Amino acid sequence: MRGLEETQENLAKQFQQLEVALQENQLQAFRENFLALHIYEQGQFYQSLDAAKRRLVYAYLSPKELADMFDSLEDTDEMKNYLEEMRPTYAAEMLGHMYTDNAVDIMKTLPKHQLAQYLTLMDSEEATEIKDLLHYEDDTAGSIMTTEYVSIVANQTVRSAMYVLKSQADMAETIYYIYVIDQEERLVGVLSLRDLIVNDDDRMIEDIMSKRVISVHVGDDQEDVAQTFRDYDFLALPVIDYDGGLLGIVTVDDIIDVIDDEAASDYSGLAGVNVEEVYENPVKAASRRLPWLITLLFLGMATASLISRYEELVSEASILAVFISLITGTAGNAGTQSLAVAVRRLAINDDKEKTIWNTIIGEVLTGLVTGAVTGLTIFLIVTVWKGNPILGFVIGMAMMCAITVANLAGSLIPMLMDKLGFDPAVASGPFITTLSDLTSVLIYFNIASIFMNYFIK
Repeated sequence: MRGLEETQENLAKQFQQLEVALQENQLQAFRENFLALHIYEQGQFYQSLDAAKRRLVYAYLSPKELADMFDSLEDTDEMKNYLEEMRPTYAAEMLGHMYTDNAVDIMKTLPKHQLAQYLTLMDSEEATEIKDLLHYEDDTAGSIMTTEYVSIVANQTVRSAMYVLKSQADMAETIYYIYVIDQEERLVGVLSLRDLIVNDDDRMIEDIMSKRVISVHVGDDQEDVAQTFRDYDFLALPVIDYDGGLLGIVTVDDIIDVIDDEAASDYSGLAGVNVEEVYENPVKAASRRLPWLITLLFLGMATASLISRYEELVSEASILAVFISLITGTAGNAGTQSLAVAVRRLAINDDKEKTIWNTIIGEVLTGLVTGAVTGLTIFLIVTVWKGNPILGFVIGMAMMCAITVANLAGSLIPMLMDKLGFDPAVASGPFITTLSDLTSVLIYFNIASIFMNYFIK
């Protein structure tokens, strides 16, 4: 821990020295110290500067040097603002030196006129690669792949393959895997850098390559691509078209971003709020949250209306009012638990191995077990507390039934939304909780009305 603190302190001192070098026009000192930093640290320093100081950075660094640092940044919306600070020719050249997939992520956020301007100013070959990637749909393998990879042919030796690797390594995003293609540029094999190093220089590539290549289709959903990375522990995956042609590769650093984005999206859905905007303007944050809250307010009004229908029952047995929030709250918690498990199950595609009826039976049984244990617990508490076993039975039975129904709803609603083509995480926790309130009140008062004559003294 102490080592990390010292590292942070030293880094803060380096940042101060860099700022001094910027302000005092110490070009050589700034370049040496800045370029000595890790690219992540370069990005942290760059983002800590105001616009005036960042403009000095553009004067001190070449577009290529800035591109290396920009490849490490993640906030594409903020990078759009950074580009506006640069001269158009400088920005276009910098984007051209970035890895293609990263440049595409930024350029997708730009207005059409600005995008067209940068593409016009770029090298024609780089512009063509970026245009090709811009056509792919968002959240697909094509939208996150890069075209900077190393490819060789099968009918060459290890020696010649190493020559190709050395000549292409500087532009490739990763060289851990080398992909083998045929004359039509179809993917036919793969080998690792280790394979090239340990084999004799005169061995043929076709003799040492693996012909069983795990690949993803250009139109595959990025979540499915992430799942393949998780299953096989790859550092990169080739992306192919309908004819098996090699189009690009997806690297593990992009998949980490995908996993992070999908997790934030799922959590936002479960919470009913955008968790990414942690420092959002209060008015803007309120405008994002209000639609959900207003919708849930009307659903909550349905629960209030239902309770009012049992006003006579509550007036005759006022003790029932004491346990309304207990039953609705516990059922809502059970529904949220079931929802979280269901969304996770769908995310990892585990549901493909089970029919919907198996899922229903499993959730009903889970709900019955948890409901029975919880119901028995509250039965004993109420019986001892109020000295009325019939009242305890009513509360316990209502608790068991409410939990079972909430458990089933929390599981089936995401499945239904997934079948209809919607994001199952949108079946948010607040929605399931409010829906559970409605069903719990209905169950509770119906059971109470049946046994009312037995527990009213």
